[in-house]
Formats: sequence, structure tokens, C-alpha cells
Amino acid sequence: MTQELMETPVESVPLQSLGDWRRSHTCGDLTAADKDKEVCLMGWAQYRRDHGGLIFIDLRDRYGLTQIVFSPEVNADAHSRARVLRPEFVLAVKGRVHLRPEGMANPNLATGEVEVYVTEWKLLNSSKTPPFPIEDRVEAGENLRLQWRYLDLRRRRMTNNIILRSRVAQAVRQHLAGNGFLEVETPFLTKSTPEGARDFLVPSRLNPGSFYALPQSPQIFKQLCMVSGLDKYFQIVRCFRDEDLRADRQPEFTQIDIEMSFVDETQVMDMAEDLMIHVFHEALGVELPHPFPRMSWDEAMARYGVDKPDTRFGLELHDVSHLFKQSGFKVFASAKIVKALRVPGGESLTRKEIDELTEFVQIYGSQGLAWIKIRENEWQSPIAKFLSEEERAGLTRELGLTPGDIVFFQAGEFSIVNAALGNLRVHLGEKLGLIPDDAWNFLWVTDFPLYEYDEEEKRYVACHHPFTSPKEGDLETMVSNPAAAKARAYDMVLNGNEVGGGSIRIHQADVQRHMFDALGFSKESAEAQFGFLIQAFEYGAPPHGGIAFGLDRLIMLMSHSPSIRDVIAFPKTQKATCLMTEAPSEVSPKQLRELGLRLRSEDKK
Repeated sequence: MTQELMETPVESVPLQSLGDWRRSHTCGDLTAADKDKEVCLMGWAQYRRDHGGLIFIDLRDRYGLTQIVFSPEVNADAHSRARVLRPEFVLAVKGRVHLRPEGMANPNLATGEVEVYVTEWKLLNSSKTPPFPIEDRVEAGENLRLQWRYLDLRRRRMTNNIILRSRVAQAVRQHLAGNGFLEVETPFLTKSTPEGARDFLVPSRLNPGSFYALPQSPQIFKQLCMVSGLDKYFQIVRCFRDEDLRADRQPEFTQIDIEMSFVDETQVMDMAEDLMIHVFHEALGVELPHPFPRMSWDEAMARYGVDKPDTRFGLELHDVSHLFKQSGFKVFASAKIVKALRVPGGESLTRKEIDELTEFVQIYGSQGLAWIKIRENEWQSPIAKFLSEEERAGLTRELGLTPGDIVFFQAGEFSIVNAALGNLRVHLGEKLGLIPDDAWNFLWVTDFPLYEYDEEEKRYVACHHPFTSPKEGDLETMVSNPAAAKARAYDMVLNGNEVGGGSIRIHQADVQRHMFDALGFSKESAEAQFGFLIQAFEYGAPPHGGIAFGLDRLIMLMSHSPSIRDVIAFPKTQKATCLMTEAPSEVSPKQLRELGLRLRSEDKK
């Protein structure tokens, strides 16, 4: 495009109305079978190439690209007018389908065998120069793309993510409705109840001084659906949590929420498996192997150090505590647990790389990272001199050590050892290229602890939520030995990511009161916050359970996206702001007065 044309003011380009023109095809439809057809296409100008006699435009819509050709031999006026076209101008064109010249077909395009010679066209709208190119190879930063999100969504990769999300949602509805589930909507304006994260509060104008909360999940309402006799419920529902963000977390997110009556764990898990098999078949054309493997929480922590293990590669952890009970190496001998991670061929890691790995495990509370390089005639390590021949023989035997290996060790508290070494395992899997990209490894993790200890609050809290049923026989253990109590809970893990979690719920009022008591709720506070639920359980609540899938995270994995922000049409930043609309924003004094609110001045903060 000439400098003169580039400088033509957008406002000076005459626009036309659509009139009675109708699209005959999308920009992803046409093939060689459409040769000689008269067609009408509409879309955005992606690229423009002026070859002197001919002007080529790649016309784009959400379905694909079609090359259109302006030729003076077909229509001299149409060709002349096309010189003004720029990227992102909106066009409607009529023309005849031609086969591309021999050797000029584009095998990477569905429409790559054809081109449309334009007989007439309309300029429906012009465009300013976009702040970044509308193409997948864009190097613009994420903040710039979020600011101009409606332009970012035009890019093929982003469009495909939204299409995939829609396909998954439709597949979910199709499968669950076909299996007798009812789609039931639950309230967005509800009561504030403690569910683990901070609530978003909404002041009530009609009830001054009172507040609604946006739901962190429909948990209580879906259980009330079971009490209501709606024995198979589902909802693709928005949820809200006011918490610190990261790559796979947003203040507003979407769940596939499911609940069933008169079921046990196996029935819920079988249903959820069938759903994922259907979704992957319909949305990706992938046939998942099933049944999905099942692993207890205890086994997952022992072998992988985390409760959402990535089973696409090896590098399992080994408890070697027993080898060092009488060791002269006091760091190992005095530790509650010692675990080892053998990395075959890892002897090639440099000291600089090992130092970087040491910094990595410190993120998880570790004080350091012990290591040994296994060489043909020696063990190279700062700790090698402290190890006896018996300890070396035991490590060789239990870890299967061979020359060229490196072994990493963690010693200390169970939680720190598992977190440090479990996450190091995944980090090394990525760093060393051990994780296949084309695998879909589903896994069930079962038999979770009922409680976990909160170091900050110095008390036990519910590992999942306070409505999770304890294992048979653990009702008394809930109070006498909470660390040993197990839950009827289960998580679905995909490639090292939790994509779904659920449990069999408490359905008896006295058991629910017992749970609140074990969690430190006073009778008064439990009644004030959850009295309506306990009361419902006194009117014949059936046994029930369910599961919720994180739709955003699932689509992120299915699309191989680095962040859930890439699979949400209009997401927030890590500071929970929308750069496009500039939300959150200030509101007028009148609005605050209507709500009975007053902002604190800076000097009173």
C-alpha cells in the first residue's frame, strides 16, 4: 500500500449500507466443488497485496479466510475503488469462484484451492489502524490485548478458544439432559456464608444496612434442590470469589455444577467420567481411554507429593527415611521424613542449574536442596562424604541408581517435603522435556482428609467444604482426632490439574451440626449462617452427592492455552480489573446515598 493511501483519513472513505445483500457463504466454506458459483461473502480485510494488475485481499470472518481478487478485467471500477482498502475494513463482496492457478493453492487453508474474483463490492465500515496486528503471531503484551479485547478476540487462536468453549458447553447440556438431569438456575444475590474465600458483597437499597453476597458456588442451593426432590440437577453457572489471582484463577469464573440423589461415590464418579468422555469426543474428536485410574490421596502424596499428580511422565518420589534412621548425617537422621527424587540422565545438570532448582524449592518453604550425581566411580555431592556404604547401597537398591543419574533429596516436615519435591518433579519434567503434549491423562484422587490444619488460624478447617460427609466410622474421629478423619470426597485430575471436585454430602441435621461443632462454630453462629440448611435436613433430605468442574480451567487445558484469561471472552487482570471498560470504577455520590454508604476519606484509612 502506498504512503499516500496509508495517510488517507478514515473519515474520508465513503461507506455503503448493506441493503438487500445476503451472505451466501462464510469465509471458511468454499472449496473446489464450488467452482464457477456466484457467491456473496462478508467479513474483515485481513491482508492486502497489490500486484499492480490485481489486488488480493484475504477476507476473514470467524469461520476462516477466503482470498478475494479485484481484477480490472472483471470490473475496472471495483478494482480502482479497492485501492483504498486497509486491514480491518469491513466488506461485502459478490463474485465468481475460481480455482487458484496451478501451484498456487494453500494447503494450510480450508479454502486454499479457490479464490473469488469480485464483480461488485461494498465498504460497510472503515477501521483505524489497530494497536496490534490481528494475527496469531502478535507480540503485543497481554495488558494491551486486554485493553483492546474485542480486537484480540478477532485473532484466529482466540476465536477458536471461544468456539471450543461453546462446543463444550453444548456437549455438557446435551449429555446431561439426555441422562435425565434438569438445568436449574440458582440465585446470584444470596446470603454471605463462609466457604473459604472472601465474598463479593452487594449492598441492598431496599434493606439499608444489609448486604447480599455473590455466590462462591451454588453448593447450598444445589443441596436444597436434592431436598426438593429434583434428584438430578445441573447448571453451567457463574461463581464469584474475592481472592488473589493467578494464571488459572479469576474473580468470576464458571462451573459445570452437578448434584444427584440416592447415590454413592462410585455412581457420581462414573457419571462424571461418562460426561468427560462425551465432551472430549464431541468437542475435540478425542476418544478417552476409560475407566479412569483411581488413586487414594495417601498414595498420591506418597508417590508424587501433590494431590493432583501429573501421570504423563515418571520421576516418582521415594520415601527413604528408613535408610537414615541411624545416619551420621544428622539433617536426614533427625527429619520426620526424607524423600528422594531420581532423575535418569540428570547428571548433565550444571551447578548453576542446580542452584536455580534450589531457589525454586524455597518457594515451597524448603531451606535447601540436597543432591547427588551418580558417576561411574564416584558419587559427586556436598553430602556424599556423610553417607555410609550401607546407606549408598540402600539408595542404589531402592532407587535403581545407575551412572548418569542425579538424585534430589528433601528432609523435614511432611508438608514441606512433599510440596517442594512434588513441585520440583513437575518443574523438571517441563525443563527436561519429559511431558508429552498430546496425552490426556485423567485420574481420580479419592479418600481425602476431612480436615486440613490452617497454620495462620491455628485450627483445623474443612479440606473441601463443611458439607462434605465423613467416611463411615469417622464421625467420632472428626472431634477426637481430626487429622485422621477421612472424607467421602474425590477430585478429577487432568494432566496435573484439578478439573473437578466433589463429595458425598452430609444429609442429616445432627451430622451437619456435629461438623460445624468440629470446625469451631458456636451453636449460635452455625444457626445464624446455616440454620435454613439444617432445618431443610430435618424434613427428609435424601442421601446425595455431586461434583463441580471448573469450565475455564478445562477449556484452558483442552485448548493448550497458558492462562484461563485466554478462554474467557472478557476476563479480568491479576488485579481484578477490566482494562477495556476500566472496571471497577467510582460511582456517583447519589448512588452511594441511595445505598446508605459513605466512603472513608484518605486521612481516616
